[in-house]
Amino acid sequence: MEEWYHYVLLVGVGFAVGFINTIAGGGSLLSLPVLIFLGLPPSVANGTNRVAIVIQTALATAGFKSKGVSTFPFNIYLGISALLGAILGATIAVDIKGETFNKILAVIMIVVVLIIIFKPKIDVRELQERLTGKYLWIGIIAFFFFGIYGGFINAGLGFIIILFLHYVNHMTLVRVNATKVAVVFIYTLAALAVFVFNDKVDWKVGLILAIGNGSGAWFSSRFSVKKGDGFIKTFLVVMVVAMAIKLWFFN
Repeated sequence: MEEWYHYVLLVGVGFAVGFINTIAGGGSLLSLPVLIFLGLPPSVANGTNRVAIVIQTALATAGFKSKGVSTFPFNIYLGISALLGAILGATIAVDIKGETFNKILAVIMIVVVLIIIFKPKIDVRELQERLTGKYLWIGIIAFFFFGIYGGFINAGLGFIIILFLHYVNHMTLVRVNATKVAVVFIYTLAALAVFVFNDKVDWKVGLILAIGNGSGAWFSSRFSVKKGDGFIKTFLVVMVVAMAIKLWFFN
């Protein structure tokens, strides 16, 4: 990064990614190509992106809490499970062609949007949240595997987490996102540590990107609480469709 506009680009992209990741997911599908475009090797781009995600999720969690939205200690249980998975995901080598991976992920995104559109609506006024007992253990097991993928690349995982928490644990989308950002913060700390240990982080680029990510996350966390579930669902559908198109046609 030698040109001044590279810094402006990073902050601008970071803001968009922070906003998108906090309300929906898939923001890393935007930030990773930008980091690679700026000259970082793919593995370093992956590690550097985690710096911004840590800052983003920390501020998003604080933003939700400032609006009175918190799912403690449920989010901690899931976060610890995902952290263990993330350590594994960040250290294993996965031999898969990038184009093949993108097409598989695109199909997953389409399935996600179909579920969002056609799944019977949960009336949270009649159904209580399911955060204890067997549903807690189901979540702990599921988030270990989510953590493996999150540690590996993380892109697009937010969509899956949202669906799981909404339909399995019967949480509102606002509380789902508050839980999601806290869990991602916890497991990304572990993934970042692995990347740092292997010298795969460009701290200068990561911290500049984090300025944008953090700003976007703080704004969107408070904004989404104000707008409610209807806004989040609409935004989520739009982002899933956009990410699926990008993955399938623009590798």
